[in-house]
Amino acid sequence: MLYDIHGNLAALEAVLEDAEGAGATRYLLGGDYAAFGPWPRETAELLEGLPAVACIRGNVDRWLCEEPEVPASAQELVTTAMSAARDLLGPDLVRWLYELPERAELDGMLVCHGSPLSDIESFAPQPQSDEERMLAGEKERTILFGHSHQQFERSGPNGTFLVNPGSVGAPLDGDPRAAWALYDNRELRLRRTAYDIERAAAQMRSYGDWADPIVRRIERGSD
Repeated sequence: MLYDIHGNLAALEAVLEDAEGAGATRYLLGGDYAAFGPWPRETAELLEGLPAVACIRGNVDRWLCEEPEVPASAQELVTTAMSAARDLLGPDLVRWLYELPERAELDGMLVCHGSPLSDIESFAPQPQSDEERMLAGEKERTILFGHSHQQFERSGPNGTFLVNPGSVGAPLDGDPRAAWALYDNRELRLRRTAYDIERAAAQMRSYGDWADPIVRRIERGSD
């Protein structure tokens, strides 16, 4: 289960090697594949060819063709990053990413990007007072989601079980190793994979000063 890859080909390749070594033959792809990362096009092309049980769209994939919902303080970075991603991806890959479905089902589990309610609102590692609202009526099942780049699993409201496999390409939980989950024989296991972080940071740095916040994320595993 691969979420929030964000164009980090080095991390993706390491995770695929690790997953294949663990016996994985098919993949669940949870959105945010190319933008805000070092190798948007190469990452999207690799993902497009993977055998996938599900492949859904994240907010960043949606932003390739829609106006991003971000605060004014982030507007310049987001606009620049999305423009760079569009140019590097080209129209065919942009169209493929944008037209992916928003959600999927796997063995009774709901697969979404942020939450059943939204691709930009997501559950936190610790229970929050308003998180029942984000379930949008879902109950008594496992919810797979990403977006926050924080790997965790816990019980949620209304008999749900919340699983965030974390971010392959840009973790934000303090551990810069690539985060993902292995699903085998109906058992979910959260995993981490070491990769060449400096290679990814150097490639991101080559885009110019605007990319510095993304470089820091890659190197530190946090903002």
